[in-house]
Amino acid sequence: MEQSALLKNVSHLSLEPNPVLVEHAKQRAESVQNRIADRITAFSGSMWFVYIHIIWFASWIGFGVEGYPYGLLTMIVSLEAIFLSTFVMISQNRADAKRQVIAGQQWQTVKEEDKQNEELLKLSNQILELTRAIHASTSPAAGTTPTKSV
Repeated sequence: MEQSALLKNVSHLSLEPNPVLVEHAKQRAESVQNRIADRITAFSGSMWFVYIHIIWFASWIGFGVEGYPYGLLTMIVSLEAIFLSTFVMISQNRADAKRQVIAGQQWQTVKEEDKQNEELLKLSNQILELTRAIHASTSPAAGTTPTKSV
């Protein structure tokens, strides 16, 4: 119930993907190796992966494919762990690349906003100088005496 209330509260928000990340994903998808690594990483991080392994280990031991201490099973699982740790590192590198892309875009935005702020400060200073000049030329201390009405 709480989740549906939360979804109602944020349903008005735009969930458009960051255009820089979309471009990065397109570039990444151009490589067959990246697509394969992404699919393996997605599958190995799913519950289906866990269920398949539970069934596989139970079947291996239950059907007596080999006797205790399960040397072949241990070797297979060790090799799988080596490959899965490699895919975890690939996934971390991919996440880091995304962060770098976003950081680069944000840095460009900061530089553009800094330029705009400098221009606004210059304009504000010019307006202030003009305002002071107008006040100086129209104030009574500038040499004109106000006339009294009788």
